[in-house]
Amino acid sequence: MAGTKEGGMKAANANLKKDPQFYARIGGKGGKAKNPNKGFGANRTLASLAGAKGGRVSRYVKKN
Repeated sequence: MAGTKEGGMKAANANLKKDPQFYARIGGKGGKAKNPNKGFGANRTLASLAGAKGGRVSRYVKKN
């Protein structure tokens, strides 16, 4: 029954049976998984330059 609503409910019940805090625990991981040294967080100047560049190539067309 994989991929059906009924199968999903069975899986959710099995997860909760094994660990009553299962969904709270995995949901909490999302908020704690921050790494400020990746992407634009590592280089704020680069982020600023990229944002300015994106603003200059705006697709907005001003109507008279």
